[in-house]
Amino acid sequence: MTQQQLEKYLWGAATLLRGTIDAGDYKQYIFPLLFFKRICDVYDEEFEKALEESDGDLEYASFAEHHHFQVPKGAHWNDVRETTVNVGLALQNAMREIEKANPNTLYGIFGDASWTNKNRLSDETLTNLIEHYSQHKLSLSNIPDDKLGNAYEYLIKEFADDSGHTAAEFYTNRTVVKLMTMIMDPQPGESVYDPTCGSGGLLLNCALHLKEEGKEYRTLKLYGQEINLITSAIARMNMFMHGIEEFSIVRGDTLARPAFLENDELKKFNVILANPPYSIKAWDRKSFENDPYGRNLWGTPPLGCADYAFEQHIHKSMDDSNGRCVQLWPHGILFRDNEKKMRKNMIETDTIDCVIALGKNLFYNSSMESALLIRRTNKEERKKGKVLFINAFEEVKNEKTISYLLDQHIDKIYKAYTDYKDIDGFARVIDIDKILKNDASLLVTNYVKSSRILDNNTLSVQEAYNNWSQSSKELNNSMNNLFKILD
Repeated sequence: MTQQQLEKYLWGAATLLRGTIDAGDYKQYIFPLLFFKRICDVYDEEFEKALEESDGDLEYASFAEHHHFQVPKGAHWNDVRETTVNVGLALQNAMREIEKANPNTLYGIFGDASWTNKNRLSDETLTNLIEHYSQHKLSLSNIPDDKLGNAYEYLIKEFADDSGHTAAEFYTNRTVVKLMTMIMDPQPGESVYDPTCGSGGLLLNCALHLKEEGKEYRTLKLYGQEINLITSAIARMNMFMHGIEEFSIVRGDTLARPAFLENDELKKFNVILANPPYSIKAWDRKSFENDPYGRNLWGTPPLGCADYAFEQHIHKSMDDSNGRCVQLWPHGILFRDNEKKMRKNMIETDTIDCVIALGKNLFYNSSMESALLIRRTNKEERKKGKVLFINAFEEVKNEKTISYLLDQHIDKIYKAYTDYKDIDGFARVIDIDKILKNDASLLVTNYVKSSRILDNNTLSVQEAYNNWSQSSKELNNSMNNLFKILD
């Protein structure tokens, strides 16, 4: 199959669910089913290869060392396919048996979908789904990792389109991800971390970035934490679907129970990329006041907004010698008055490298404007005591309710970042002292003129008032003349 044919084939399963369950719930059924089929087809392929090597020795072909994952007897796709009654129970049991047989890699990976709820998924619906996926072999020789991985990302994007406002919980605009990855420039052997990893797109892109550059991507150490069970499972499946096996993605609440610790302290990472949930209301602020990991070093954020709790968590997680991070945030974190003290403390660490203002609709299914906050623990000499501000609001392609960055936009922003110098109307390097005196505001338009707000035709308040007053008089005169004519 071509890439397009594969994507159409995989998406075809979702169309079978239309009318039976909500579109936002497709992912918790389609992804596990797809992964189950892939595991079984690859197992069969590996079994046949081992059988050839051993001149038909069935016991030899079953040895664990010949397989990526073990598929226990009775838990194969074909076993479920032969089931006609209580298909959901058969599916659920097979998935659980595979998880048990591969405890170090696949524990909990199939999520907690209610396969046995016949009000949602009848035997007929599940049989149709299974038959749909049985049309083609998803073996490595038939569908290589790269092709299946790209199709999996296509499905994530399609499910995001169907999920409404909840899409941002598991999907980050891939063109923004590309820019973030280029700025971080991960290198072979480094550790990469996403504390709110969603479906794993930011982590995955770092590995693919190295692969595209012809560098050794398999030595990259990928770490992620995600609070939502099905989303964390999707992230793990996403890695396997792309042929990446060296990673650790843990389900859990990053603020309440950070997963990655060393010597009772937060583990340190070379690269951190994140699109944290913004302004979350339900979080344990009281515990953060006395955080055992010392993350409230700039102060405790207000109850209704945990943004700076995440930012401080990231700060404490950066490697002391070459740690670097980039976060995708709404603009509010750059200037809100009730966070000024924390923002001032952050600025004084001299870790802020650059702030990039991006355009609208780059958050999924949200019209909010976004910004990239880039920080480093060890800035270059030319950058010390300074911050680069880039106003890239216009560098965006708008399409209905979603926007994205074209390659030309990414290249222009990235070049401005690497050059780190003033560009008229686009970028400015500002001393930290000046920022602190300016109410510790990191709002880009305070330092780089915005074409949205100011242009050559800008009027003073008095001029605008005079024009309005004059036009009002003219309107009154016009109305009076009209009434006279009507009389």
